[in-house]
Amino acid sequence: MFQVADGRRDGVEGGRGDAVEGTGAPSVPPETSGGDRPQRAELLVRPVRFLVRTLRGEFQGIVIDPVRQLVHRGLRGLFLGVLACVAVTVFHAIHLTRAGAVVVRLTGEVKADLPLWLALLRTPISLFVPALDLPVWAGLTQLFLGFALAELALGRTRTLVIAYVTTLAGTLSARVMIALGPGAWGGLGLPKEIGQVLDTGPSAAVVGLFTYLSVVRRAPVVFALTGGSMLFEAMVKPNLAGREHLIAVGMAIVLGLLHGRVDLGPAALRRRWWRWRNRRAMAAAEATV
Repeated sequence: MFQVADGRRDGVEGGRGDAVEGTGAPSVPPETSGGDRPQRAELLVRPVRFLVRTLRGEFQGIVIDPVRQLVHRGLRGLFLGVLACVAVTVFHAIHLTRAGAVVVRLTGEVKADLPLWLALLRTPISLFVPALDLPVWAGLTQLFLGFALAELALGRTRTLVIAYVTTLAGTLSARVMIALGPGAWGGLGLPKEIGQVLDTGPSAAVVGLFTYLSVVRRAPVVFALTGGSMLFEAMVKPNLAGREHLIAVGMAIVLGLLHGRVDLGPAALRRRWWRWRNRRAMAAAEATV
């Protein structure tokens, strides 16, 4: 009985409540379109802000900082850029003469079929020996910018190390691909005839320097332009140079990721050199005992 009474009472009160609510003003649904506009605008603004910050940081690291170093150091900061351009120009002019061609061939000509020790000995000079079938004057601007920016941003010693290591990586990779044989590893291998192809020029060093700079200074635009152009070159013109350029890009990426962990300064390189010489002397002394 009490439950029925309670139910009736609840029903009466519920009816009154419904009546009261029914007699009130109709509720207005919340505006959803106006509230979504700030969220949509924020979603559009975030990528723009990220792009602006990225481009500003890239401009700071690739342009502003080297310019400040140039103002501080003067024309000495362009030493490697000028030296590279002069060396390429001189070797190109010498190579056009009969006697000069012999000198260049004996000092800076590198091929994959040469003995390894001789290729390693000629690699530093071959870096400045341009190929005769390529327009040397068109590449001088890229050569100067690559070495000059790297020297101003990284220092002279690190620039030379990066240029040599990336060039050497491309040169050694040609030997590995020839050793694999034609068609091996999904077309990675090359025939032995490629060993006769002349493997000289500063292109691998320039590509490596730009890639290393883009990784260290966090410059995605420069990285995309450098790596993308090399990938496009390898796809459009699949030759030994295109493959070596991709190897140089990969080596530069590895070196860039190791930046700050491995000291490549002059003092550190001298210490490593003396340690290597001491270990070699000790090993020779133990062998004679």
